[in-house]
Amino acid sequence: MDNLDYGIIGNCRSAALISKYGSIDWGCLPNFDSDSVFAKILDEKIGGSFEILVKDTYKISQKYIPSTNILVTEFADGDHIFEAIDFMPRYKNADGTFYAPADIIRYIKLISGTPKFRVKYDPKLEYAIAATEHKIESDYIKSITYDDKYDTLYLYTDLDREKVLASEEFTLTEHAYFVVSYHEKILKQSLERSYLKMQRTRVYWLNWSENTTSYNFYNDQILRSALVLKLLSYEKSGAVLAAATTSLPETIGEVRNWDYRFCWIRDASMVIKVISNLGHKNLAKRFLQFIIDIIPDKDQKIQIMYGINGETKLTEKTLDHLSGYKGSSPVRIGNAAYHQKQHDIYGILMDVIYQQFVKFDTDVDNSEGLWTICKSIVHIVNVNWEKPDKGIWEFRTEERHFTFSKLLCWVAVDRAIKIGELIDKTNKNERWIQLRDRIYQDIYTKSWNEEIQAYTQSYGSADLDASTLLMESYGFIKARDPRFISTVKATEKELCNDGLLYRYKNKDDFGLPSSSFTICSFWFINSLYKIGERKEAKRLFDQLLSYSNHLGLFSEDIDFKSKRLLGNFPQAYSHLALIETAVNFCGGITEEDRIMESIHE
Repeated sequence: MDNLDYGIIGNCRSAALISKYGSIDWGCLPNFDSDSVFAKILDEKIGGSFEILVKDTYKISQKYIPSTNILVTEFADGDHIFEAIDFMPRYKNADGTFYAPADIIRYIKLISGTPKFRVKYDPKLEYAIAATEHKIESDYIKSITYDDKYDTLYLYTDLDREKVLASEEFTLTEHAYFVVSYHEKILKQSLERSYLKMQRTRVYWLNWSENTTSYNFYNDQILRSALVLKLLSYEKSGAVLAAATTSLPETIGEVRNWDYRFCWIRDASMVIKVISNLGHKNLAKRFLQFIIDIIPDKDQKIQIMYGINGETKLTEKTLDHLSGYKGSSPVRIGNAAYHQKQHDIYGILMDVIYQQFVKFDTDVDNSEGLWTICKSIVHIVNVNWEKPDKGIWEFRTEERHFTFSKLLCWVAVDRAIKIGELIDKTNKNERWIQLRDRIYQDIYTKSWNEEIQAYTQSYGSADLDASTLLMESYGFIKARDPRFISTVKATEKELCNDGLLYRYKNKDDFGLPSSSFTICSFWFINSLYKIGERKEAKRLFDQLLSYSNHLGLFSEDIDFKSKRLLGNFPQAYSHLALIETAVNFCGGITEEDRIMESIHE
């Protein structure tokens, strides 16, 4: 495939990617960050997959069951039709806990006729580092690897297991099932049991979607994006992943390939802010508890990112035996960025904490712990805000005084002041207000480039950066302030390419960026909307939505020329920004907006 034409299934424990042809090309079990059992997406020859193969006469189509994360791939040859219905079970038990096993279920549903297909069941455990052997046991196929580490995988099915392993043809005369499980099952598996799990999982997702705020416009896109963000949340700890994959390149053939199966404080906080606005309070509560758990002490250093169980050490290494997506090596696991200093995380985290206090008053669980974290963050900001850092884009070499980092230091102190007012803790206000004003004045004078007439990437720089478009969203500047309008227009002139945005165009550690960063394109569209250019913003938004894959999913990047999706997939950043932008378009148009729009026209 020349695009990331995949659907994602998952159960808030792990996830799998299934191609538009019905092949499971990526999956890690038992958890999101576990070693892969299917990794064809990273090496077509040795990565491993679970494929359903039909003759060329079959037409293949794919869709989600509406309002769910259950994926249906249809195979049709005239009247001979069947569906592969893929899902990972998730539903509530009688005691209120969730059933979310390390299982992938493929329910093969006969629609009509006597369709024929073959199965290529070829898992490669432990990132395919060593050989995987298969053994047929009494009621399952057991896949084993011994050489590097011992690991096993189990396949249950009501089809002939020898024919499955031999990839022989089946003629479907009734429904069938496959259960891929990390664990040996205690209860006997059956078609009826798989069907029941499918229906219970369907009800779970329908209920979740029903509890999601709906909108008059773009509701389908908002809901699909919300379902993606929910899938990227890790139930056990409350962490939120940046994406479900590792090492899908930002540009084919280049080396910007990173492991995104971790919880970045920035990304996760942005997700929680958006998803709680859609009505999902529990996701926010679990994430805030995750934050409290990873920052147990008042002087605890806050990292920019953590493992999904709160791990602090995320050692990066390469898997040189894998060729990479479309030959784009290296394949990396772990992420060395966890060492970096990025001052923006304090403000983004404080912003989401503030939102929870506003939305849920003081019934926020562990509010005393959160207030302690707020005070600690202000202390950290006071000590560090004047120091350079790596910035939002994680430059791996040079540290600078990045505008976005300074902006979010200002946000951190501003939101701490407002939280204190909400809970009647204003004894520190005078010192905090002075600090906030100092940071504001510093940004106002040092980040502004008079010649370019824009806020720039860093102090003293002439380089523009899409992150400055968020200055209005965080309340630093009004949308109709001439400085903001000028910054938006300068950014458009320098970074926009047919509606798609570069993050920046100055060279970084790996050279000149050559693909658009999807979240930045949404930020730009939002900014056009805010300054009154709503018709153009809507045109660009509709155009950007058309670049999603066949299921409405986005990765991290989009190629400027071909419009193919690039980067890790699906990307939380992209989908949270899609939701924010779409919700803006549901807000109505004021008379002032109409006047401003006519002026710009």
